[in-house]
Amino acid sequence: MTGRADLRLGITDVAPVVSCGSFSARAVVGESLPISATVFREGHDAVAANVVWNPPATPGRRATRPPLVRMEPAGPEPDVWAATVVPDREGLWTFQIEAWDDPISTWHHAVEVKVEAGQGAGELANDLEEGARLLDAVAKTAPREHRAALTQAAVALRDETLELTARLTPALTPSLQDLMHAHPVRRLVTRSPRYEVWVDRVTALYGSWYEFFPRSEGPVVDGKPTHGTFADAAKRLPAIADMGFDVVYLPPIHPIGTVNRKGKNNTLVTEEGDVGSPWAIGSADGGHDAVHPELGTMADFEAFVARTRELGMEVALDFALQAAPDHPWVTEHPEFFTTKPDGTIAYAENPPKKYQDIYPINFDNDPAGIYAEALRVLRVWIAAGVKVFRVDNPHTKALNFWHWLIWEVKKTDPDVLFLAEAFTRPAMMHQLARVGFTQSYSYFTWRTQKGEIEDYGRDLASTAHYMRPNFFVNTPDILHASLQFGGPPMFKIRAVLASMMSPTWGVYSGFELYEHVALKPGSEEYLDTEKFQLRPRDYAAAEAAGRSLAPYLTMLNRVRREHPALQQLRTLHFHPIDNDQLLVFSKTDPASQDTVLVVLTLSSHHTQIGTTALDMAALGMDWSDRFTVTDQVTGAAYEWGQFNYVELDPYREPAHVFTVRRHTPPS
Repeated sequence: MTGRADLRLGITDVAPVVSCGSFSARAVVGESLPISATVFREGHDAVAANVVWNPPATPGRRATRPPLVRMEPAGPEPDVWAATVVPDREGLWTFQIEAWDDPISTWHHAVEVKVEAGQGAGELANDLEEGARLLDAVAKTAPREHRAALTQAAVALRDETLELTARLTPALTPSLQDLMHAHPVRRLVTRSPRYEVWVDRVTALYGSWYEFFPRSEGPVVDGKPTHGTFADAAKRLPAIADMGFDVVYLPPIHPIGTVNRKGKNNTLVTEEGDVGSPWAIGSADGGHDAVHPELGTMADFEAFVARTRELGMEVALDFALQAAPDHPWVTEHPEFFTTKPDGTIAYAENPPKKYQDIYPINFDNDPAGIYAEALRVLRVWIAAGVKVFRVDNPHTKALNFWHWLIWEVKKTDPDVLFLAEAFTRPAMMHQLARVGFTQSYSYFTWRTQKGEIEDYGRDLASTAHYMRPNFFVNTPDILHASLQFGGPPMFKIRAVLASMMSPTWGVYSGFELYEHVALKPGSEEYLDTEKFQLRPRDYAAAEAAGRSLAPYLTMLNRVRREHPALQQLRTLHFHPIDNDQLLVFSKTDPASQDTVLVVLTLSSHHTQIGTTALDMAALGMDWSDRFTVTDQVTGAAYEWGQFNYVELDPYREPAHVFTVRRHTPPS
């Protein structure tokens, strides 16, 4: 037989727990973290529960028992108890559920039932004395200023000269019951195992990402683009900051291989001046710890990082564990790679795609050497000021490697974050999150229909205790058909969906210019993709001509910053509406009670109408309540209830982003 038979009271279904406690659950500083468990016992006596919520250990400081966090029944399921905790610092927290016999609640219920049944003081003699003893016990632990009231109530229960009502009333007053609730008498205390919660900084959950290629920021000379430097790219940073982005994501900035270098649009034939793919890392100029010479020096990169921080943003750097054929590793560490029977090294393939300019790493050939080198490279860039890494194709590397590497970094740099770029099977994506990745790319790009969007959103909200999505509307690899053929309204629709549904979202440059031309029919590759060539853009001219989505993105990011509800994932909730081309969802912030309600059309070509049937309980209201919604897009305000008429023309505004103000009930 297995399991714990020594548990006096029942504790099951503890949450948040990841893989039966094998991995840490996740939260961020200031986040409201719900903790729940099923707690029960034999018979009819009352049971109660609390959370023991322990902060990270502080070196040189003696640990003290944290205050009791009382759990409350959390219907509609019986025996489910819940509490909310809020971590106030980064690091490894732990929690434990304590279930206990609650004699105060048992006594209170028994006395009320017996009095209602007409029993008198004589029949209640034992109950009255039991109540007095419980009050005596609470008085020993309650704050000094409350002890007199507790003692007086105990004296009244024992005073046989008083009528039964007078004896009971002091002990049953709401204020005294609240005091006894806060300082309970706990018997038969039963404890669950201790579970871990790793608490990150807020950027792990909430942020707006902007991806661009520094090499495309060089000047155009005589009609021809020139290779940009970090100094050129820094000139773009104020505009990115003005749009309200928090994280500037850069593709690899390392030397690019010359052997088998790809030409424009991924051709196998290169021409003079072809710059190659940044993901084909390594040449005679260095490897993963070096800067591509045409971008500048390490000092130039550090200046770029510093300028980004001056503007209130930070840099996310691509971490791609692969090598060009002329990477120094190929000669210095041939054991890092797979050698074919003919003696050549195998290049990367993802049939039918071939990557002749890239050698994948074989993590089974020399684990110790590869692990040490990967950690060394990361620490080079951490020392240069990088605290966020977007990890390329982590699903093609060993899971135990990532688990070791991420937590080894966090031993010295707990504020470093890792985004998994893993468009792969769900099991692998979820396991990458469990073993330590801070965020994950998602299937959002391919979720375009109402049902699949709702299902996917619910799935993500249900796993928010360990997996945090990053909703990119586009990437250098992914130009979805909806953007190719949906016109400018679809760019707005996808931006609203990404920025409002997910606390973290991302934009690849060119999205704000409505870039939508694919390499060929049926392809998700951009024509003249920036992965293989310079692609300068005239953002200012487009905005001056009214052909830029930048003002709209700025508005979305402003609303996200102003409303804590949009910085949450756990509270995402979908509401019914009688049109499959209309989507309605809300998000709330438990701490501030901020609520945002989004209504948008999924059709970019036709006006859509419908009637909502809002889940009023999810909005914290009664079914008959009225409330005011104010559209953050247009400024218009409406009086709403459960059922509301909606009409959205995508060529005007495809979405309402409503803030919700509850009406004050009459006094």
